[in-house]
Amino acid sequence: MAKLDSLIEDLVAANRILANEGIVDAFGHISARHPDDDGRFLLSRAISPELVEPGDIMEFTLDGAHTDSVPGKPYLERFIHAALYQTRPEIQSVVHSHSRGPIPFGLTGEKLRPVVHSCATLGAEVPVWDAQTSFGDTDLLVSNMSMGLDLARAVGDGNCILMRGHGSTVVGKSIREAVYTAVYLDVNADLQMKASSLGKATFLSAGEIEKINLRLSQSRPGEGFNRSWEYWCRRAGIHSKPGESL
Repeated sequence: MAKLDSLIEDLVAANRILANEGIVDAFGHISARHPDDDGRFLLSRAISPELVEPGDIMEFTLDGAHTDSVPGKPYLERFIHAALYQTRPEIQSVVHSHSRGPIPFGLTGEKLRPVVHSCATLGAEVPVWDAQTSFGDTDLLVSNMSMGLDLARAVGDGNCILMRGHGSTVVGKSIREAVYTAVYLDVNADLQMKASSLGKATFLSAGEIEKINLRLSQSRPGEGFNRSWEYWCRRAGIHSKPGESL
């Protein structure tokens, strides 16, 4: 239970961080794979992320079914999370948001690509998923497993995807990695937009992306995901034990 309790603590903190950093507002959500059962994941009931408490965390199977007795309504778009956990065993956390920065890149055909070293977790290029392609006119919400699996196929083995007219989704091998990528997806969108107003941007090369991500994955003391996490926790008024990583 200690492992589960610790994960839930980080999941609650992640909701607060994403709200404080402007990645989510009244809408959006972050989940984590269950630490003791790869066939389940944890996600809050359908409330605004900034309001999430430990008692709001629900448990789901990988088809999006609710498994426990936590009261309240689940998020409609839990199928985003279910499909990604189902198709990518290495994924441990998923963030879906409507952060404003990346949205224009999902509307215009202009590719979102990393322009600064801290944004290398985005990968070489962020794909765009358009619900219209497979499902025609919808309300753009991923409200069933068919839509979730179609989105997951578009993500492929990457870390991010833009959703035309909707928002974006990112994944990570930990809660902290997913939060990091969600924040820096928005940062990169802002920087790329500003750079493009001055002239042709120079993007990170494939080799640079590989080397930066290798360094991040090594979790050196005082670097990477934990350092960012501790900073964001302090900004959001959350106590975090240094060096923890879930």
